Amino acid sequence: MVEPFPFVDVAGTPYERGRQHGAAVPKRVKRSIELYGGQLGELGYDAAAKSRLIGEFAREIEAFGKHYVEEMRGIADGAGVALEDIIMINARTEVIAKAKLEKNRPVGAEEELDDGCTGAIILPERSASGELIHGQNWDWKAECAETAIVLRVRRNDGPDFLTFVEAGGLARCGMNAAGISITANYLESERDFTQTGVPLALIRRKVLEQEHLAYAIKAVATTPKACSNNMMLSTVAGFGIDFECAPDAAFPLYPEDGLIVHANHWVGQVALTKLTDTGIPRVPESFYRDWRVRKLLNEAGRKLTVDDLKEAFFDDFLTPHSVCRPPRLNDTGNLSATVSMVIMQPAKGTMEVAPLPALNRIFTRYSLTDEPVTLAQAAE
Repeated sequence: MVEPFPFVDVAGTPYERGRQHGAAVPKRVKRSIELYGGQLGELGYDAAAKSRLIGEFAREIEAFGKHYVEEMRGIADGAGVALEDIIMINARTEVIAKAKLEKNRPVGAEEELDDGCTGAIILPERSASGELIHGQNWDWKAECAETAIVLRVRRNDGPDFLTFVEAGGLARCGMNAAGISITANYLESERDFTQTGVPLALIRRKVLEQEHLAYAIKAVATTPKACSNNMMLSTVAGFGIDFECAPDAAFPLYPEDGLIVHANHWVGQVALTKLTDTGIPRVPESFYRDWRVRKLLNEAGRKLTVDDLKEAFFDDFLTPHSVCRPPRLNDTGNLSATVSMVIMQPAKGTMEVAPLPALNRIFTRYSLTDEPVTLAQAAE
């Protein structure tokens, strides 16, 4: 049996929330550190060089929001690890890329990345319940089934939120009590790592702190980034938008027939006239993954349910290079998989999550207000 992701419920000041987080799942935090710290070791970074590298990102994060560093300090103290290791988890994409550049190793040029992800938003006009549905398959290192958690943050200074995240991280995908949801997908362009920027995880966290979608859009569209990323935003009020983000620009994509579906290649024609999609060697199957999800949703009818979205995300067309990926060795010997399927219903304040969905169809329902509930197995 695949175990559900642990539920961590925190409250208080940023430091107190972090300390509760770290103390609740110290083994998972340490496993996260092993995964990414090990990569730095393989690149030849000793303790001093690692501290110097991560220190650069600490300054960038603190400038973006001092409370983020305070929360990370709490996680470190709660888990009994170094603060720099928690900063590394929260900036892992940027840290590993910077390390490769410093060692004259092309970022991603000679290897297949583990990152994938297929996301979708169903607007109310296409929803059987009349309520927006927002979901994602997260494709990454299969070992992250051992590190991920669902974190509920109860705040005195803004809306509470739920986030599915690697232990030690401040946010990944999630939704808040104001009805704002976010998922994100890997993108790549020739502009990546030519400038400094705020780590992607912190931008997602900023979104979850907002009371209004306009400010969530501002966080995504105007915050400088070090690398490209696709971020999908929605509001319980009935609107969704996708931003294909380069480090210095954001290109919006709007719903078509009540749906937004995005995988890991650039789609917007304006973006494609201004930059080059350099990620295709890593995710060539992206071109049919988004096509498959859209096709399956449209075939399911005009009015779609949560089960319809799950079935689209369970799709095994051309497996193992499919929407739902079983654990497999990639070209560099890393074990890659669809680590989780996440389905959010912001009007209900719930997030349903299945770990390793190619092997497991049992979801746990997490809530902004209630305790987690294990659901019946999804139909084959």
